[in-house]
Amino acid sequence: MTATPVPRTDTASDSDTPTEAAPATDTAAAAEYTAAGAATGAGAAEAVEALLLVDLQTAFVAGDEAVPDAARVLDRGRALLARARAAGALVVHLQNDGAPGTVDEPHTPGWELHLPVQPGPRESVIRKGEDDGFDGTPLGALLDGAGVRALALCGVLSEMCVAATARTALARDFRVVLPHDAHATYDIPAAAGISERVPAALSSRAAEWALGDEVEIVPRAAAVTFTAPRRGR
Repeated sequence: MTATPVPRTDTASDSDTPTEAAPATDTAAAAEYTAAGAATGAGAAEAVEALLLVDLQTAFVAGDEAVPDAARVLDRGRALLARARAAGALVVHLQNDGAPGTVDEPHTPGWELHLPVQPGPRESVIRKGEDDGFDGTPLGALLDGAGVRALALCGVLSEMCVAATARTALARDFRVVLPHDAHATYDIPAAAGISERVPAALSSRAAEWALGDEVEIVPRAAAVTFTAPRRGR
């Protein structure tokens, strides 16, 4: 994952208080998801057997260079993680190995996973060197070996590692659930002659929309439920 954070006027913090307010420029998207939630109900999502936590590393979710919605994504990540563990679902923490000199260079403070891992037969860390969590990693074999048919994703960055991993999961015939409030990215900086700054919330929305109609986008992470996987696929 390579991204240049846009200078921010707000400060993201590792707080348990979710940041729910949508930017004024994203009111249409917020209204759309409110309506969708009312139509489908909070518990409408069919249970999934695995949770992929994508690059919830200190460089991206804590400190001055965190994504603008870091507190919200961490809050949703903790809640999803707790429910997945309680249900006996498979949990995979994807950890990006950045190039030398980048904020997520291996074994630097920014590279460390921000949420605690409970290693065991149902929870593991998979390191990756590309945006796609399946590329050159044992992720596909792990999911297939556990009998996973459906998975949920949470993490950063929406248009990079989250989207790339979701696309490959769909191509491998997994059912993919993506909670709208459980992934985030940075603002897109202004580019002369092209556009003004694009707020992070709009970039995230565009990223999930670009995944097409096979992905299941749910308004809230609270709608995602988990079950234990069955071996054999």
